[in-house]
Amino acid sequence: MRIGTGFDAHRFGTAPVATVRIGGVDVPHPVEILAHSDGDVVLHALCDALLGALALGDIGQHFPDTDDAFADVDSLQLLRHCYQLVTDRGYRLVNCDMTLIAQRPRVAAYIVSMREIIASTLAVETDQVSVKATTTERMGYIGREEGLAAEAVVLLSRGAAE
Repeated sequence: MRIGTGFDAHRFGTAPVATVRIGGVDVPHPVEILAHSDGDVVLHALCDALLGALALGDIGQHFPDTDDAFADVDSLQLLRHCYQLVTDRGYRLVNCDMTLIAQRPRVAAYIVSMREIIASTLAVETDQVSVKATTTERMGYIGREEGLAAEAVVLLSRGAAE
């Protein structure tokens, strides 16, 4: 068994948009997330947790923000790559648990879709994927709606699924 944790945070910009990408889902929000990729903090935290569980570095080492190949990339592609590294080493996901930390946007209506998309991307059952959301009760940069963050924990096991 291997355990990994991940964390990611991004600022909000000022450019108006209709939606932002969170957990692989387009969620209505009036301003952009500033990032080299699509800025999906939930998936970035999950990628870091997967990589960390096997001591494979972090998302920045695998997808540097200095490489134009990853500009505006869909983070589901990054997640697929990270999970392929996991399965190539003989491990599988037992479960993952992510928490979005954001004052806005509110995501309760999108959590089921996030879980389904992440489970589908990792070829696991939806009950192996947990996504939650919380605020900081208006404290700090998240509470001031300057940005958002996410944390993730994964448990990996070597061998075939039970």
